Amino acid sequence: MEALKVGRPSPAARPLPWLGVAAVGLGFALLALFTWSWWDRSDLAGTGQKLLILAGFAAAAYGVARVANFVAAVRTGPLVGFIPAGLTLALLLLTVEALLRAYQVPAGLIPTPTRVFATLWAVRDVLLQDAYQTVVLEAFTGYLIGCGLGVVTALLVSRFVFLERGFLPYATAFSSIPIVALAPVLVKMMGLEWPSKAAIVAITVFFPVVVGTFRGLTEVSPLSLDLMRSYAASNAQQYWWLRIPNALPFIFNALKLGTTLAMIGSIVGEFFGAGGQGLGFRIQIEAGRFGFDIVWSAIIVASVIGIAWYGLVAWLERRMTGWHVSFRE
Repeated sequence: MEALKVGRPSPAARPLPWLGVAAVGLGFALLALFTWSWWDRSDLAGTGQKLLILAGFAAAAYGVARVANFVAAVRTGPLVGFIPAGLTLALLLLTVEALLRAYQVPAGLIPTPTRVFATLWAVRDVLLQDAYQTVVLEAFTGYLIGCGLGVVTALLVSRFVFLERGFLPYATAFSSIPIVALAPVLVKMMGLEWPSKAAIVAITVFFPVVVGTFRGLTEVSPLSLDLMRSYAASNAQQYWWLRIPNALPFIFNALKLGTTLAMIGSIVGEFFGAGGQGLGFRIQIEAGRFGFDIVWSAIIVASVIGIAWYGLVAWLERRMTGWHVSFRE
């Protein structure tokens, strides 16, 4: 019976790809060597230096592929599983740094990654204030309002047929309106301060939450409903013990989508008017001044916060819906 068991081999049963590790080290060393040698140069790199960059990238890419195959073939923890993605990100950043220095691309067009990170550290206080305006006041406030109203509306729509027939088709159609068409209207109506952007976020996340929650509340097994009715369960009991638990995976899918929509809505809303703060406002102003190092710094801050926010919702989903088939191994 042991021979019939199919599964991934343990890390001890599969040798570490030393050739891949050596290729990663060699490739990174070649790219770092060129970057260090061209750090203060202002002339274009020659053909030999460009071939050095190409060789470093090819060696490192081959090594990352070998390491990724090894990690995919064995059972590992989440930190070890992130190693290939981390190596890929480091390879891309180092290669971009080397290429920008080799071709002497002006910082006003494309700043080097090291310049972006240095600027990010230098203006961190300003970006944190902008992030508070965009994330806490605008995105998170609108997210809570839109998601809360969306769940309540879905409960009502699933309970009353006339709401399902009269409201749900318009909700589905309205969710397709582009945010760039909605944002300037709300900004002009409500003013330049953060409530207008929070309203944009609330409207943006409201309709996906309504549609997703409604699906979860109504796509219930008929056998389960018959069983609840055979126990003389009331409508409230059917919702509490059957429909709402069944809808949780759908709700969390909508909530995870809402985190992305909330960040997009708040930043895009600031493009059409802001009170002097915000990540979207900073991106727009600095792009007009060709301060792309600050632009990329603001993008990094927004991306990190957005990923963390999505990860938090995904963690809550796993804690509350761990019984669902999607989480079973």
